[in-house]
Amino acid sequence: MKHVFIINPAAGKQDSTVEVAAAIRAVCVERGLDYDILTTEYPRHAVELVKKKAVEYCGEAIRFYACGGDGTLNEVAAGAAGLANVSITHYPCGSGNDFIKLFGADCQSFKKLENLIDGKDVALDYIESDCGVCINVFSVGLDARIASGMPKYKRIPLLHGSMAYHASTVEHLMRGLHEPYGVEIDGVSYDSRYTLILAANGRFYGGGYNPVPEADPTDGKLDVLMIDAVDVLTIARIIGAYKAGKHRNYPQYIKHVQADAITIWHRDGKEMTLNLDGEIVKTPRVSLRVAPQKLHFTIPQCEELLPPRIVE
Repeated sequence: MKHVFIINPAAGKQDSTVEVAAAIRAVCVERGLDYDILTTEYPRHAVELVKKKAVEYCGEAIRFYACGGDGTLNEVAAGAAGLANVSITHYPCGSGNDFIKLFGADCQSFKKLENLIDGKDVALDYIESDCGVCINVFSVGLDARIASGMPKYKRIPLLHGSMAYHASTVEHLMRGLHEPYGVEIDGVSYDSRYTLILAANGRFYGGGYNPVPEADPTDGKLDVLMIDAVDVLTIARIIGAYKAGKHRNYPQYIKHVQADAITIWHRDGKEMTLNLDGEIVKTPRVSLRVAPQKLHFTIPQCEELLPPRIVE
């Protein structure tokens, strides 16, 4: 097997390329592996690197290691989507490692290269859309708008991390909580005003949110949550339940359905702000579905196939 490590220097709080590359070389040389270390130079570069290497080693088994955060993993997955000879995994070096929390909240087993090299492949679902691929969570509405506003606040001295998040939250609460959306899920219309629409393949996002703990990336379905048009006081009351995956406590505000395919559009023709595994995209309309093919994802040998499906 060919092992290709793709390092994102922009992942995490500081560039750790030298340290990560040294750790990779030490393990690969000791094991006598056929390996390459590549470094991304600009956004979406990992997509290009995966596609290029997959062509170069067409017909051979090749595994890509996303050395970064969830954004790096998303790019590697986008490059690998639909390629039969390719598997991918995540060597977490970034600030957000939400997808692999499926296999244990602390992700420690993924941080040991030996565990990944000796890992086993599982066949997982992923989302394909007009705007790109995501393997974890797609959302449109308030949370995507808040995420899109964070970068400008991070450039302000003393406004980092949660402070930038809170500043963006205040801005977008003032701009309005909900918008009119056209929504079609598996041929059924759900048109309304919504605060947030989320389609989950994985279970965790946003550094601590677990809104759909019953989501299972092996079941061929997306778990969709639609939060109705609510006011600030209601948001304050239900946000904790949403974050903890207790959406069933508020059926009057939150709809939950499973889906194969979804189309969403802004009924006023305006651009919507979308979140695809942390990548922000603007578009007035989007269609997404569970991809017909699976993604080969390598998990550490010490992990279970998947944690138990959580149903309350």
